[in-house]
Amino acid sequence: MSKSGKNILITFILGCIVFVIGTLLSGGFNFETVNEAIISFAFYQLYAFVLGYSNMLFFDFLSRKNWKKTDSVKRIIIGVIGATILTIIGLFILRALTALLMYHQTFNEFITNEKFAYYKFGLWITLTIVAVFHVIYFYNKYQQNRIKEQKVIAGTASAKFDALKNQLDPHFLFNSLNVLTSLIEENPESAQKFTTSLSKVYRYVLEQKNKELVTVDEELQFAKTYMSLLKMRFEDSIVFNMPEKASNPDSKVVPLSLQLLLENAVKHNMVTSNKPLHISIYEQQGNLVVENNLQPKQIVKKSSGVGLSNIKQRYQLLTHKNVFINQEANRFAVAIPMLTKQLSVMKPMHSKSNFSDSYVRARDYVNELKGFYYSLISYFVVIPFLIYINYNTYWGVKWFWFPMLGWGVGLVLQGFKVFVNNGAFGRNWEKRKIEQFIREEENKKRWN
Repeated sequence: MSKSGKNILITFILGCIVFVIGTLLSGGFNFETVNEAIISFAFYQLYAFVLGYSNMLFFDFLSRKNWKKTDSVKRIIIGVIGATILTIIGLFILRALTALLMYHQTFNEFITNEKFAYYKFGLWITLTIVAVFHVIYFYNKYQQNRIKEQKVIAGTASAKFDALKNQLDPHFLFNSLNVLTSLIEENPESAQKFTTSLSKVYRYVLEQKNKELVTVDEELQFAKTYMSLLKMRFEDSIVFNMPEKASNPDSKVVPLSLQLLLENAVKHNMVTSNKPLHISIYEQQGNLVVENNLQPKQIVKKSSGVGLSNIKQRYQLLTHKNVFINQEANRFAVAIPMLTKQLSVMKPMHSKSNFSDSYVRARDYVNELKGFYYSLISYFVVIPFLIYINYNTYWGVKWFWFPMLGWGVGLVLQGFKVFVNNGAFGRNWEKRKIEQFIREEENKKRWN
């Protein structure tokens, strides 16, 4: 259904509701003939269409303008004043045409007999509807702003994470070439073997650096290969101990984290045959720990700041779990969390169902449409019956207003949900909220 068609349908529903309310306020359904009732209903529909459609166009005009965040009060004031002016002008034109064409009055006679009291009911109805529209509009704006904020946060985090990952490629290559340079001077034969192994290691770097997480088993295997490169240079000056596999095959860590920690251990400690560097990798309380004996170098080259800082920042973007650093007199250890992704939203799989999502959504929409029509018919059957009962029992307390207004508001909201796809309670609202929640969860990247 087009937007114009939806607006016409909404004005028709509002016209029906206003007809019931206006008729009751003017003395009840005491029509002498059916023709009189039809004429009265037609007049209410005409008024509802002219006033409702003009105000909808005005509201759409305001919605298309670029309002600042601080313009909310200004937006409400302009909306209320504009709706009031449009309503008064519309009522004046309709009343003037009715007086001139139906009652054959002159324009001066019409102006002489005109009173502001004739406009109160129309203004009351219009301003009530405008208030509802403003509530829906600002709720929609709030939701859109939330989604935009989440997109900005996600984009910033993603860009920062990519920048951190891109540091690893040149960083690893630079340090590996430094090791190769040292080997060429000290042991050319080992340098040849190092070059061959380096190509295999560097392939892993290129394959894994664009991933957010890799399995612990993959990282352990890479760490073993990388340590074989270091042992080509330092030989028995490094003693290395690590498990073959993780206790949980699904556990994951950020890629190249072990390589960076091993590199830091070698860079900042003395590695000699007299004082060998002992490096151990083991699991402890859900963390993967890299530990080495502490024997700091007297002169340490200026650090690039990529290693440990890079690991900590990448974990901060992925999880609330922290990287722990423990430095003692003769021991240095870093514990990195082993993560398992939690699925916040799981889509149910119906193996026996051949229905597509589009069919299911269409079926649900048809059911909602049928439900709305049933409610509409019931409303116009039940409410007049309740009014009749109230009138013939005790008219002193007009209790029929409570079910009529309560049910009427619910009917308007139900119609809005069915026919206004992008509204605050449109038929795509649930789908949008689920997608928004999934986006927020993905942006947070929560891992346990």
